[in-house]
Amino acid sequence: MHVQEWLDTVPPIAVYALVGLVIGLESLGIPLPGEIILVSAALLSSQHAGINPVVLGACASVGAIIGDSIGYAIGRKGGRPLLTWLGNKFPRHFSEGHVATAERSFEKWGMWAVFFGRFVALLRIFAGPLAGVLRMPYWKFLIANVLGGIIWAGGTTAVIYYVGIVAESWLKRFSWLGLVLAVLIGLTSMLVLKRRAAKATAEMRAAEPETVPAAD
Repeated sequence: MHVQEWLDTVPPIAVYALVGLVIGLESLGIPLPGEIILVSAALLSSQHAGINPVVLGACASVGAIIGDSIGYAIGRKGGRPLLTWLGNKFPRHFSEGHVATAERSFEKWGMWAVFFGRFVALLRIFAGPLAGVLRMPYWKFLIANVLGGIIWAGGTTAVIYYVGIVAESWLKRFSWLGLVLAVLIGLTSMLVLKRRAAKATAEMRAAEPETVPAAD
């Protein structure tokens, strides 16, 4: 069976639930491909009459807002030990360099780091828990969380949906290219952040005082 034909058999409610769940878990602090899932679902909605892009965007927004809020609560309660635990559990995503990069963003931008972090793969995972760890006032976090979640999820859904409508005949033949493009965009953003994190780690190590061995 053709991939597109198989996708047409997926119940819309299952697509809505999957998108909301994955984005919610990613926002909570679990490294999952939320953006890729949202882009793929929005692309599918442009070719599947049963999937309403408005409902899809709403589900993605709700998942993002709730997930970030839960992440904030967990971070506020867990504190620094939580970041250490996450670093041991997910070293590729919560290394010292990654944490340092995210912390500098929060120190520089405050609540706007939560808002703009929604549009960057790695910061999407950090935003909620780190805002809680750093004790950001909840009202500031909530405003940035709601605005960022709605604009990111709704905007991404709208853009991909209308791109799919415009290029519908082309995408029906080469629908897999849309997913490949989404993966490439996600990987590029991750590589940029990984390079910044590596630089931050090197700067931290360079700033550490050298240990002088004691004389006999």
